[in-house]
Amino acid sequence: MEQPNITGHTKLIGLLGHPVDHSMSPAMHTASYAHLGEDIVYLSFDVEPEGLKTAVDGMKVMGFVGANVTMPCKTFVGQYLDELTPAAELMGAVNTVAIRDGKAIGHNTDGAGFVKNLELNGVTIKGAHVTLIGCGGAGSAIMTQLALDKVAKIDVFNAKDQFWDATLDRVAKVAEKTGTPIELHDLADKDDMKACALASTIFINATPVGMAPNTDGCVATEDMLHEGLAVGDTVYNPRETKLIKMAKAKGLTACGGLGMLLQQAALGEEFWNGAKMDTKFIEENFYN
Repeated sequence: MEQPNITGHTKLIGLLGHPVDHSMSPAMHTASYAHLGEDIVYLSFDVEPEGLKTAVDGMKVMGFVGANVTMPCKTFVGQYLDELTPAAELMGAVNTVAIRDGKAIGHNTDGAGFVKNLELNGVTIKGAHVTLIGCGGAGSAIMTQLALDKVAKIDVFNAKDQFWDATLDRVAKVAEKTGTPIELHDLADKDDMKACALASTIFINATPVGMAPNTDGCVATEDMLHEGLAVGDTVYNPRETKLIKMAKAKGLTACGGLGMLLQQAALGEEFWNGAKMDTKFIEENFYN
């Protein structure tokens, strides 16, 4: 892989969060920019929520191109930014900051990366009827982006636990702000899930079910997967979950979680400086 050539003109992108020493993002984005011939490097900075204002102000003063924001800072950083995109504002979370003309603009690429991956696989988003399993961090972001992108309806299935009322509020807020009909259902009601899946054109798993080492797990049964249904999963380890294998066996369009991960990264680089990440290069060098 190409190595960065550090010069007096080299620009910085940062990762803000705690802890960050395990992240692959610095190596991945720095390699991506070197591959593209861009004079940019990406470094991680261990920052907790109480240090975010200082960090954001410092990046603006020092001419950073932008930053990624990870846990536990994603829900705190927005208050210190100059602008938020509609998705970031609705989600109440920012994972990507672009700095332009001294202004810090907050984005959220979680849902956008997933939707972009669906679109690249030929899935029509506008007007779709979606069954979404899970409304945690990833599921909530996907729900919000789908609503902003004008799907016809979203049936969300989530565990009926101590967070149920908060999830109801989140669903109602997104539905009100976007005008998209969204209904929350009990994850335990498999007959209801089957009925929704059979009426849908897109079925999405946004839970950890199926993730290694528990690769036998699956949120759907085979009789939920019908002709014309597109299936997406947020899990990327393994590359093909049981859900994705079932969908492919039925000849359905099936999009695994790695595509979402790559498109999130690509969107970040596009927001930062308009770069077009070579996602195939990244996949071959970091995810094989």
